[in-house]
Amino acid sequence: MEQQYDFGLIGLGVMGRNFILNVADNGFTAFGNDLDPEKVNALKEEGGDLTKVNASTEVDTFVGSLSRPRKIMMLVPAGKIVDSVIEGLLPHLDEGDILIDGGNSFFTDTDRRETYLQEKGIHFFGAGVSGGAKGARKGPSIMPGGSQAGYAAVQPIFEAVSAKYEGEPCVAYLGPKSAGNYVKMVHNGIEYGLMQLTSELYDVLKKGGGFDNDELHKTFKNWNEGRLASFLVEITSEIFEQEDEFGNGRLVDQILDKAKQKGTGKWTSQNAMDLGIPVPSIDIAVSMRELSALKEERIKADTLYDRPKVNRMDKTSLEKMAEEALYFSFIITYAQGLHQLADASKEYGYDLDIATIAKIWRAGCIIRAGLLADITEAFRADASLPNLLVSPSFIDKVKATVGSARELVAYGAKNGIPLPGLSNCLTYFDAYTSSRLPLNLIQAQRDYFGSHTYERLDREGIFHTEWEE
Repeated sequence: MEQQYDFGLIGLGVMGRNFILNVADNGFTAFGNDLDPEKVNALKEEGGDLTKVNASTEVDTFVGSLSRPRKIMMLVPAGKIVDSVIEGLLPHLDEGDILIDGGNSFFTDTDRRETYLQEKGIHFFGAGVSGGAKGARKGPSIMPGGSQAGYAAVQPIFEAVSAKYEGEPCVAYLGPKSAGNYVKMVHNGIEYGLMQLTSELYDVLKKGGGFDNDELHKTFKNWNEGRLASFLVEITSEIFEQEDEFGNGRLVDQILDKAKQKGTGKWTSQNAMDLGIPVPSIDIAVSMRELSALKEERIKADTLYDRPKVNRMDKTSLEKMAEEALYFSFIITYAQGLHQLADASKEYGYDLDIATIAKIWRAGCIIRAGLLADITEAFRADASLPNLLVSPSFIDKVKATVGSARELVAYGAKNGIPLPGLSNCLTYFDAYTSSRLPLNLIQAQRDYFGSHTYERLDREGIFHTEWEE
């Protein structure tokens, strides 16, 4: 009888190839599948020992090489391709086999697929995988949700290949249905927000303080050694050192200022609006990528209006202010994303444990940060915490840094340096901490022109007024 492999993976692009090699490195045999013979051969060559990792372009060979119940993970682009792969597999699968979607599928697609496959006796679950190509190879953060029985069969493999934080694996079963894909979606939304904020603080240091790339490298490196320790701050410090291969100075200065996106940030923003949860830091991060795409229009508009002359700030004071503002805005962005997760958990029946989510984000994933250890403890102390801003352990952190956020937002406005992410974080904070907002006027307006009714402060009930024309 031919060898039976422990784990199968479809889609041998960079992420898939690295993930399957990670599985093989951790004591499990693995078999890959891809329609592209070059990718199949590349995996065999890199794996070296075919008894540990092998691959084929043929689906029947692939499925026949796996031990039962078969454990098959798909790392293919989200959308119709996932459905196509599933249909191609089904004739070869048996009842009790396990199918895992490791891509960034939209969560309602995962719900639909789970229902469909349950009827055929196949365990199915979505598992968000974060960490990029390097994370897939050395240890990602993995966010599974769906068939609990299916996850239990794969759990030893996932725990072995995942990133570790103080010895704890950065993977945990998160909940039923599409919980895993949903959590990964919001993870990516937070990622959008943090990246936007980091770019803004880079901009203000460069324009407002005249920081050169060596100084920017040193500043972000120092931040990464303190309370802002995080993957994004770390790689940002390294980016400023990268030389351009064409000899034009530092590479960062030669990169076009048009940011692309794959849709998960937009999904997060859209779904938050559906749920009625404010996530303005994520909303503006999506909008800024869209605005950045208008490069030709921006160039023309730049010639039509006079921009303020930037008044330089003292570098030492600006660096301190920027660090505090970035720390403040990171807290606010995490608070918004976690608020969305908590509300979605109730709406969709996920039964999410926010402390567990923060725990598995502490290593491996793109938004990993030292701050997540504090967030984990905050939700362990109070699992029903409605918002990170009301956690006793975060109140002093926010109080100590919000002043710098205010000063930088004002400075940016006066000097024509756009800081929309930071501004939205500050506005969110000021609105969330205001016991009285001017929305009473909006309710009056709605009732005036549309008889939409309103509630009162001084008595119970729903009211309508015949406003005088």
